[in-house]
Amino acid sequence: MGAIDGMDLGRFGIWTFDFEDQPAALMRDSVQELEGLGWQAFWIPERDGREAMTHAGFLLAGAQRLKIVNGIARIWSREARWTQGAALLLADAYPDRHVLGLGVGGGRPGSKPLQAMTDYLDAMDAVTSANPEPQAPMRRLLAGYGPKMLELARDRSAGAHTYHVTVGHTEQARETLGERPFLGVEQAVLFEGDPATARRIAREHLHTYLTSKFNVAKFLRLGYTEADIDGGRGSDRIVDDLVAWGDLDTIAGKLHHHLDAGADHVAVQVIGIEPGTSAMPQWRHLAEALL
Repeated sequence: MGAIDGMDLGRFGIWTFDFEDQPAALMRDSVQELEGLGWQAFWIPERDGREAMTHAGFLLAGAQRLKIVNGIARIWSREARWTQGAALLLADAYPDRHVLGLGVGGGRPGSKPLQAMTDYLDAMDAVTSANPEPQAPMRRLLAGYGPKMLELARDRSAGAHTYHVTVGHTEQARETLGERPFLGVEQAVLFEGDPATARRIAREHLHTYLTSKFNVAKFLRLGYTEADIDGGRGSDRIVDDLVAWGDLDTIAGKLHHHLDAGADHVAVQVIGIEPGTSAMPQWRHLAEALL
């Protein structure tokens, strides 16, 4: 468990937006400390201007053993040939330490996500260049939720990466993928024991997702209702299902539920952190319980 095509990511990793607004020196210090704590995998998104491939390369250079996973590199951010070339270079320079996670990132008006991803993979696979083939394989994952995207992940990549899903979805995803493909699941966590406070912070985090058409459709497919969406506020049920809050033991137990449901790896996103600060205290705390 935790391996993707022979690369061991461990059962748990770190997933964070934090590095989007941190200086390079702090990022380097953070990945070095995380590596020392025993974390094996660090997942980064592509959202506010940190370009996915250069970001991954910088973090790989700053550590010795830590695996860096793009979760996700948006297919709209660069042409397929450049993504392919960059991923091959990282695989060559840092053998068995980089995973290219690809996703549509909510899509574009008028685009069909499944077709867009299929076309992108076709273009990547058609690339010919002078770039040498790395001795260690270039590994890629696809962000997927619905059965068809998960099937594409199964057939055209090493597996799937899911974000803001329930344990029930993890069970469904494993059934669709089958036994062999990798399944990495992001899970938001919040160290807060007071229900009212925890749900208030969780709702602030979830608001963007509960008000975007793409994500609302995903939640409705998971069995929630418009009453659960509640105009973007979110019912207690959906909030509690999507954010694991409480003390360390409670959070660790909820994270293990994804493993029990068929996930190979759970990427833990700590929320409730002030902008410009680091979740390092919480990451240290989690390391004690999970690693």
